[in-house]
Amino acid sequence: MLEGFRGYLQTDGYEGYNAAVEDNGLTQLYCFAHARRRFVDALKALGLNPKKLPEKPPDKARRPIKGLSFIRSLYEIERRIRGRPPDERFAVRQGESVPVLEQLKAWLDETRPQVLPSAPLGDALAYLDHHWAGLRRYCEDGRLEIDNNLCENAIRPFVVGRRNWLFSDTVHGAKASANLYSIIQTARTNQLEPYAYLRFVFTELPKAQTVEEIEALLPFELDPSSLTITT
Repeated sequence: MLEGFRGYLQTDGYEGYNAAVEDNGLTQLYCFAHARRRFVDALKALGLNPKKLPEKPPDKARRPIKGLSFIRSLYEIERRIRGRPPDERFAVRQGESVPVLEQLKAWLDETRPQVLPSAPLGDALAYLDHHWAGLRRYCEDGRLEIDNNLCENAIRPFVVGRRNWLFSDTVHGAKASANLYSIIQTARTNQLEPYAYLRFVFTELPKAQTVEEIEALLPFELDPSSLTITT
């Protein structure tokens, strides 16, 4: 599915993606939401609700709260620059996010040797340390995101539906499903009603004779107002 693609691939920390990254010469970008989740789990393991911390948390919660505070600072910066042009996002990240990341890394290097690797906080620190280069990579380009939540939210309906659909019978069937899901989500991203778009494509595609005519049917080449549902 990645053949011919060049650029960044954003994933969680699952090592199964490493071969695809290496084989296709991609640059791996990790998701900070997955790193944050481990610090949240460390607090939950202490019986604390990360969203409603007591005014005076116990001493054993001090470190996971500190780690989470760094990550929350990074997300606050992202909330402020959401929707801005890539060059502006890059500039703000270089001026504000990079210093926070440097503080987080210094704290990480100091704290990790003091925590048992088997503890929930030890797992959070190890994940952060092991994936550090890919986690901070979003600051290299203003087009990149701090996490892949947009993608995960987009595919959630299919993941939920998979419980009903069970499994594809063949590899070809799985690829066909993946292609169809990609088309539908791309249509939605470009404000096209998926059903109307699919009807339009299935009607017009047989008429296309050249690559240019086929590419003109791509979702981002169409005006949403030009597609209407007819019965």
